[in-house]
Amino acid sequence: MYRHLLVPLDDTDLSIETVGRAVEFARTLGARITFFHAQADYSAALSGDAEVVRLTSPADYSYAYEGRARELLTKAESAARACGVPCESLSTIDDTPYRAILAAARSTNCDLVFMASHGRRSQLGMMLGSQTLKVVTHSDIPVLVSATAEPSRAVQAIGIIRDEHRSMAAVLHAWLHLLKRARVDGTQPDLAIMQAIVRYIRDFPQGLHHPKEQDYLFRKLRERTVSANAELDELERQHLRDHQLFNALAHLVEVYANGAASLDEVEQAVGNYARFMWEHMGREEGVILPAAQRFLKDEDWLEINAAFSGNNDPRFGGDTDAEYKRLFSRIVNLAHSPAEETPEH
Repeated sequence: MYRHLLVPLDDTDLSIETVGRAVEFARTLGARITFFHAQADYSAALSGDAEVVRLTSPADYSYAYEGRARELLTKAESAARACGVPCESLSTIDDTPYRAILAAARSTNCDLVFMASHGRRSQLGMMLGSQTLKVVTHSDIPVLVSATAEPSRAVQAIGIIRDEHRSMAAVLHAWLHLLKRARVDGTQPDLAIMQAIVRYIRDFPQGLHHPKEQDYLFRKLRERTVSANAELDELERQHLRDHQLFNALAHLVEVYANGAASLDEVEQAVGNYARFMWEHMGREEGVILPAAQRFLKDEDWLEINAAFSGNNDPRFGGDTDAEYKRLFSRIVNLAHSPAEETPEH
C-alpha cells in the first residue's frame, strides 16, 4: 500500500480541490504527503515591468515571483495538519514542471504521485493536460490522476470556505512558528509581524469570514432544515467566544510590546487560541458543510457563492478580498524561516 504521496500543486483554483482530495486519500491510507510546487525561472528572461520591479523593489519582486509558492504550500500543509496527515513541502525553480515533479518524487522517495486534472474533454491528451500527461508517460512510479469536472456552485462555495479556513490556519501556524523560533534562538519575535497577524485575524476571520458564515451559510441552512440548529447555535456561540479569546490575546500582545508580559505567556496564549480555532473550523467542515451539501438548493448556493467569492457586501467594501490576500501573503512570507527553506533541485 502507498505510504508517501507527492502532490504537485499549481497556482490555479484547481489546487484547492486537489489538496482536499489528496489529504482525504492519504488519511484513508495512513500515508504522508509531500506537497510540491515547480516555479518558472523568471529571472532568466526578465523584461519590461518585471525587470523594473526586480531592480527598483526587490521585496515586491520576491513576493510576486517567489512568495506565491510559499503561500500555496503553507495553506496545503495547514489542510493536511487539520486532518492529522503528516506532511512537508518542497518547491523548486524549473521551466519544465513535469521533469521537476519526477525529480521531486525520486528525491523524496515517494511511492505515488497524486495529480489532478480537468476532465472536460474526450481526448486523453487534452483531458489530462500537457504536464500531467507527460508525468504519466515518463514516470517510473505509479501516478494517480484525479480528474475534475466543472465544479458546481456548491463545490465552488465550499472550496472558497475551506480555502479561507486554510488561510486562517496557515497564519496561526506562522505565528506559532515565529514564537518557537524566537524561543529556540533566544531572540525576540518580530513585533511588526505579530501586529500584522493581530490585524489580519481581527479584520478577516472576525470581521469578514464569520459574519458571512452566519448571514449566508448558517441562515440558509436554518431555512432548509431544523436538524442542524443545535450545531449552528454552538458554532455561533463559538464565534462570540472567539471574539473574547482574541481580544484578550490582542491585549496580551500589546502588553508584551510594552515589556510587561513574557514570551512564554504569549506563546501559550497563541497556542490555546490556535487549538480553539482549529477545532472550530474542523467542526464546521466536518458537520455543517456536509449538512449544507445535503439540504441546500442550487439557488441557495448561488447566493452563498456570490457572497464568499466576491466579498462585495457593502459592509465590507469591494477591495477587501484583495487587501487581505496581500496581508496574508506578507504574514506567511515574513514569518517563514529562510534557514528552513528546502534546497532547489
